[in-house]
Amino acid sequence: MKRRSFLSMGAAVGSALWLPRAFGAQAAALGAPMNRGYGNLLILVELKGGNDGLNTVIPFADPAYYQLRKNIGIKREQAIQLDERTGLHPSLQPLMPLWQSQQLAIVQGVSYVQPNLSHFRSIEIWDTASRSDQYLREGWLTRAFAQAPVPPGFAADGVVIGSAEMGPLANGARAIALVNPAQFVKASRLATPVSLHERNPELAHILDVENDIVKAADRLRPTQGQLQLKTVFPGGAFGSSIRTAMQVLAAGDAPKAVPVRGTPQEQQRSGQGVAVIRLTLNGFDTHQNQPGQQAALLKQLAEGFASMKSALVELGRWDQTLVMTYAEFGRRPRENQSNGTDHGTVAPHFVMGGRVRGGLYGVPPVLARLDGNGNLPVGVDFQQLYATVLGPWWGLDASSILQQRFEPLPLLRV
Repeated sequence: MKRRSFLSMGAAVGSALWLPRAFGAQAAALGAPMNRGYGNLLILVELKGGNDGLNTVIPFADPAYYQLRKNIGIKREQAIQLDERTGLHPSLQPLMPLWQSQQLAIVQGVSYVQPNLSHFRSIEIWDTASRSDQYLREGWLTRAFAQAPVPPGFAADGVVIGSAEMGPLANGARAIALVNPAQFVKASRLATPVSLHERNPELAHILDVENDIVKAADRLRPTQGQLQLKTVFPGGAFGSSIRTAMQVLAAGDAPKAVPVRGTPQEQQRSGQGVAVIRLTLNGFDTHQNQPGQQAALLKQLAEGFASMKSALVELGRWDQTLVMTYAEFGRRPRENQSNGTDHGTVAPHFVMGGRVRGGLYGVPPVLARLDGNGNLPVGVDFQQLYATVLGPWWGLDASSILQQRFEPLPLLRV
């Protein structure tokens, strides 16, 4: 609905590798239409801790907003006006070129039925795409890649940067974790003696798998002849993570010293690198002194998104990239006594890309209709965002992966 419209035993300290599933699965998506399939990149940005939505996308025309937030509310004259009722936090100014070019969508009211306000449990729900009363082991992207494996020429299913947690790529995806965003994984290949295959085939298989993932990490390091990006990235850990993400893409697109063998389709897709990149911006659990803390975080987010867009344009990947934020939950509408906000339910999320149909989507907050716990009701189930990625973006069977039908959101241009 629219309103106006990635455990290697030889890995270096600070890096982690995880690959429980066999590396050489054959592709099931090679025959996907040209505008779908894993040639379309997904970049997920986790706003860890739960971002306060009401001070991000501000309902300045609702008097109840200022009644609930007498101390931390963003003044109307400070908000960046989007329409007659809605504005953005002033720290998000770097996003305005994206908004004005209609390449930024904001989905409001995102959560799920019977939301859980525990950080651990709620992010588990988001990562596995489960119901609040359901416990699943595999991440939602892991299930997607199990149903439709990425082409064999890809270095990996995905890369996780700046976090040791695999999140939606947990328990099965061919994923590379670059915990230290300032450098690529450094790992030595593991030798698997023939006798080990005879004595302990299970362990031998694990070592073989780890050898494969080390090779994949090698393929994602910068190589001679790689495109040198001109984009200036912001400082800090998040800016460094974005720089690393763009280097991963540049390495994946770099000329290879050894020609890739295989069918013409595999050769054509060998430079794609990965299908997913997951980044994390920490610090959104703003129980106290929220104004300054959130302002700094949103500034990092906006400047990071602006530099990401610039780098993706340089790489020629902007029209084939979908960037999407997510978090375990939002914050309560009413400020607490420490000039902060406590765990709440819904929050807005950002989606950007060259093929995004920009605008406001979802359900705007109606602060006069809080539930018995003082929270906003769910407007859009987060799995609708996932269904949009799985279906319209990748051309997969979203209902099978999500184990239920969720209507995709009309966020993408044909």
